[in-house]
Formats: sequence, C-alpha cells, structure tokens
Amino acid sequence: MYDFSSKNIGIALTGSFCTYEKIFDCINDLKKTGANLFPIFSFQSATTNTRFGESSEFIKKIKHLTGKEPILTIPEAEPIGPKSMLDILVIAPCTGNTLSKLANGISDTPVLMAAKSHLRNNKPLVISLSTNDALGMNLKNIGILLNTKNIYFVPFGQDNYKTKPNSMIARVELLADTIASALSYRQIQPVIQPISKNELLQ
Repeated sequence: MYDFSSKNIGIALTGSFCTYEKIFDCINDLKKTGANLFPIFSFQSATTNTRFGESSEFIKKIKHLTGKEPILTIPEAEPIGPKSMLDILVIAPCTGNTLSKLANGISDTPVLMAAKSHLRNNKPLVISLSTNDALGMNLKNIGILLNTKNIYFVPFGQDNYKTKPNSMIARVELLADTIASALSYRQIQPVIQPISKNELLQ
C-alpha cells in the first residue's frame, strides 16, 4: 500500500454511474493510504438518480469516506488553483462528455472548473476513463489529452467489444499505481490493457 499521507488528492466524479461502486471502493482504499481527499461532483453526478442509486446517497457516502463536504458548484471549484489546494486531481469516472470538454478547454461544470484551476499550477491530473464512444467520436479527444502536459490516464481497455465495440473503461484497480506515477510526472505503462471478465460492465 502506498503512503499518500502528505498528499492532498482531489476526487472528481462525473456521470458514469455504473462504475460508482468500484470507484467508491477505490476512494476507500485511497483513504487507507492516509491521503487527504477532496471530493468534487459534476452537476449531473450531484443531482441525477438512476438505477445505480440516488445522488443524495452518493453525496452522503462521499462525505463519510472523505470526511469533507463535496464541492458542488463552479464558484466552489475555482479557488482550487489560486489556493493551490491539491497535489493531484483525479477525475474518476471521467465520462466522454467531460473528456471532450476538457480536451476543448470548456469549464462549465464544477469538475471541469476544478481541472482548469488545478492545471494552472502545472500539477498532475489523472483521468479514469469510462465512455461508450472511446473508439468513436471521442478517440480524437483521448489523443489530444494523452499528448497534453500534466494529464495522465489510468490504463484502460474495451469492456464489451461484442455489443459495444467503441466502449472503453479504466482498470480502476490501477488507480493508486497511476496516482503514484503521475505524482512523479510519469504515465503508467502500458496505457491500453485488456479488461478481465470480472471487470466487464454490461
């Protein structure tokens, strides 16, 4: 287990709700490293109820895991950069919508504002991808971000190539490893990795 006890880590959630159970497990594991965690929600993740759970329960759970009130608005996210609040920011899960906006300099949600504000300090940003169009319309945006300074990816692969051939998700069990590498400004390799059967999302 890593020792992140001296690190302030932002955890930003966007609307890939099917991955939340695994993401919350990762957040719990990060808490065990001693990290000081700062939760951030996109507008959708903070307000949308789905078959995977209610937004109010997600917010309640993140408060319990991190011991902090989540950032829920753009004005709350903006000071992250000026105050140098974080050593590293993680967007997990990162939807295709958030990915495309990040690649094109749009900051119209708390998560995107947090990313913009954090990157101004030349500190690492980690993306844990979860999108149905990674090999479609969003492929160009993945390419842009893979070649953008201070942005790093959790290794990812196709989660259901038979019925969703363009879909790719991050191997979230490698989140801590990716954070450790990104804190040293290195991209964990290989970036593209097979997804095992117990990681598949339907």
